[in-house]
Amino acid sequence: LSQNQLEAEEKARSQRSRQTSLISSQREPPPCGYRKGWIPQFLEDFGVGGAFPAIHVAQYPLNLGQEKKMSNALAIQVDAEGKIKYDAIVRRGQSKDKVIYSKYTDMVPEEVMNAEDPDLQRPDEEAIEEKTEKTRVAAAMPVQAAADKLAPAQYMRYTPAQQGVAFNSGAKQRVIQMVEMQKDPMEPPRFKIHKKIPRGPPSPPAPVMHSPSRKMTMKEQQEWKIPPYISDWKNAKGYTVPLDKRLAADGRGLQTVHINENFAKLAETLYIADRKAREAVETQSQGERRAGIKTHVEEEDGEARERDEIRHDRRKERRHDRNLSRAAPDERLKLQRNENRDISEVIVLGVPNPWTSNEVQYDQRLFNQSKGMDSGFAGGEDEIYNVYDQVYGEVVKIWPRIFTGPVKIWTRTCIVMT
Repeated sequence: LSQNQLEAEEKARSQRSRQTSLISSQREPPPCGYRKGWIPQFLEDFGVGGAFPAIHVAQYPLNLGQEKKMSNALAIQVDAEGKIKYDAIVRRGQSKDKVIYSKYTDMVPEEVMNAEDPDLQRPDEEAIEEKTEKTRVAAAMPVQAAADKLAPAQYMRYTPAQQGVAFNSGAKQRVIQMVEMQKDPMEPPRFKIHKKIPRGPPSPPAPVMHSPSRKMTMKEQQEWKIPPYISDWKNAKGYTVPLDKRLAADGRGLQTVHINENFAKLAETLYIADRKAREAVETQSQGERRAGIKTHVEEEDGEARERDEIRHDRRKERRHDRNLSRAAPDERLKLQRNENRDISEVIVLGVPNPWTSNEVQYDQRLFNQSKGMDSGFAGGEDEIYNVYDQVYGEVVKIWPRIFTGPVKIWTRTCIVMT
């Protein structure tokens, strides 16, 4: 920029500052007619006049009629640099020679700039002896003062009433010196005086260093809010307390949760164990799957072999049938007639069945009879032999059906047995 442009900007800046400068700092009441909602609060609001009758509030122009209030506020004092001396509160009521540490600099150790400074050197022998003598004299002053207060000695002549060589060691008169008994200044008091003495001034309060005041943020305001206490056991009025309010009153959100590092180790160990278990299960399932596939293949192969055998047998039967039909048609018809024939018709009632069975069988004809074992043995008469109601069938007809063989031989045998 050129010199002319700089001068023009400086002139414009000075004009703006003159336009925005404070014209008057005098405080005056608003003119009549513009005092709606205005209330005088300071002495300058009254100007040089008195109160305003149109404004119905308590007014004290020139502080007339206002009670004087006692205040313990201190006048603001500043140091050489123009900063406010806040330690005036601590020094109030204390002697001016008392050492009070109320500044930040009082708590900071001083740095030794010169180690050869005479103020930092140890005293020599002469200084030590001089200080010792002064201390001894100062310590002996109370004892010396007490000794000086003693009254002077008094001398008196004493003449005893009994005279003679046998009395008073043969003396006729005596000179007695009377002095006041010396008191020990360090002796404790012999008599207790119960007298309450007011306490002395307490020690000055510790200085509190505050940072400059600043506006609180919304987050800080929320942190300063203390939730009401909610009991976990009593609810006399039966209020429904939300869960978030109950947790907020518990105070667990104000505590810093410290997680032990062993939890991470445990989680990692569990993850590795789970992965290995899954791998083992997968390996086992694959083995079972392969074994199942192998078993299924073997079963299919076995079924295929059975089907082949069945086909072979049926083929063989068809070949046999064709051969029979070609060679002997009558034999084929006889076989077809006897095949799937119900042979139960050969069983006749009253004839024993020669075919054995695994099930227990009973002859139903023995039950519900008037004779035999079911009749009760004729009312308990043992002499009557009527266990059986009739003769056991016709021997000639039954035995041939029980035993197989030539009919003539068995008939002859049964006749001989009877």
